[in-house]
Amino acid sequence: MPVRRRRSTALAAAVTTAAALGATALATLGGAAAASAAGSPLSDYELTWGIKQSYRTYVGMFGTFTTSEGATQAAGNGAFTFTEGTGTYDRTTNAVDLGFRGRLVSASAAHGFEVTLTDVRFDSGAGEITADVTTVDTSGATPVKKGDDVPLAKVAVTRAMTDMATTLTTEAGEYLGSAGYAGAAGDPLTVVKKTPEPTTGPSTEPTTGPSTEPTTGPSTEPSTDPTGPEPTGTDSTEPGPTDPQTTPATQDPSPTASTSASPSAPASAAPAKGEIADGTLGWGVKESFRSYVVGNIAKGKVTVSGGAVQAAGNGAFTFKDATGTYDTDADRLTATFQGAVNFKGHESGGTYGLDLTLSNLKATLDGGTGTLTADVNSLGTRTEGVVLADLEAKSGDLKADKNVITVDGIAATVTDAGAKVFGNYPAGTALDPVGLSVALSDDARLPDGGGPDTSGGTGGGSGTAGGSAGGGAGTAGGTGSTVGGTGTTTGGSIGGGSLASTGSDLPGPALGAAAGVAVVAGAGAVYATRRRRTQARSAE
Repeated sequence: MPVRRRRSTALAAAVTTAAALGATALATLGGAAAASAAGSPLSDYELTWGIKQSYRTYVGMFGTFTTSEGATQAAGNGAFTFTEGTGTYDRTTNAVDLGFRGRLVSASAAHGFEVTLTDVRFDSGAGEITADVTTVDTSGATPVKKGDDVPLAKVAVTRAMTDMATTLTTEAGEYLGSAGYAGAAGDPLTVVKKTPEPTTGPSTEPTTGPSTEPTTGPSTEPSTDPTGPEPTGTDSTEPGPTDPQTTPATQDPSPTASTSASPSAPASAAPAKGEIADGTLGWGVKESFRSYVVGNIAKGKVTVSGGAVQAAGNGAFTFKDATGTYDTDADRLTATFQGAVNFKGHESGGTYGLDLTLSNLKATLDGGTGTLTADVNSLGTRTEGVVLADLEAKSGDLKADKNVITVDGIAATVTDAGAKVFGNYPAGTALDPVGLSVALSDDARLPDGGGPDTSGGTGGGSGTAGGSAGGGAGTAGGTGSTVGGTGTTTGGSIGGGSLASTGSDLPGPALGAAAGVAVVAGAGAVYATRRRRTQARSAE
């Protein structure tokens, strides 16, 4: 049975102290009392948890998972199962404390990390998952980081102990390499007793006779029959975990902007088709990528400029000042948005292995489907009009409300061209959803909060979410600048750099040389103000 090293160490110290004081008899009696209070023994349990899907996707793209010593992984880069769980059941509190066999190693030679999890434990009373964790920077840049009984997630414990919601901890972010994981929803957790093999002999216990023990109250003595009833989780009548993080399904580290329109309606309805007067687009690119950039691996920062803003907590981005055309009869829309976002990471000697800027974003919708295009500047090489993602809205209808068209939760998947920009994000990979709102007249009021709801959050002030040497998230606030220009894309044929792989397909000297040309003075972006808005301001 896996044991907690801290508890073993504490027990050994206590016994040594007792012996030194000559209290051997007292120590013996105390040990017997502790064993009695430990509760009924449990065995043959399994724990299944995927940690976080975006983490598995990230590791799967850049490296591998290896399971051993009783641990397995489901097909298709699925969740992990740890076996041979043993522990105790406290019949007074209905809590279980279980330790599991299994070893899980996530590693990437390209990005120089190796994370090993062993001694995975589930404590329903505390409402948490813990493990012994060893993190190694295989590039040699930082020392090995080890921790026993590291709390990885808080658990919203249920009686059935299946599909329990989890919330990742600050420690999980530290050991897994992304400060953005702290407080984020993890994968659901299931803890079940493995179904025993059927026996061929007759049962030695009566199954039809009346019980001789009361069943309405908790037992005051631990069960001595290991074949007796097993716990199914914390009893709903008993106090459960009270940590607010035990309901991660309701949490989102990135605040969402309100989509409620202003109560003041425009003076007159806009025509069925015409020019867009203004608008905002919300998009986070990909949550796992944002976390990676500011985490312990890339140790970088995210910077917005040109009027774009980023939600607090390394959230999604809002691009503003839309121009373009619309046709509500034909359900067509084309809108281009101002603002830029720059991702930097893997700094060495003042140059960056990752230096990517997206700007001049353009969304098109025609009957509910369309594309998302951007100018891309990767490691100093610019390409304009790269189709990054295919878009699919929930509905093909474009309807105006008070002269504002709002389309939320637009699914975005990487295109072939986007795959070349995003490196190890293959075509068809889901990106963060897109949301947009466009005004059809000068007097139309866009939703409060500066942007539409993208189900990932687009509101918030401008600023930089930057990683320190330790990979922690930086501050959000203030106006950032973009190094490398606000222009566009990947090298030459869209291959000079990659968003996710950060050039990992390039040899070291080539990557360094490419990064060396990335620094360009200033943002170099001057945006023309639309004639209609100029006239409106002149009239004020």
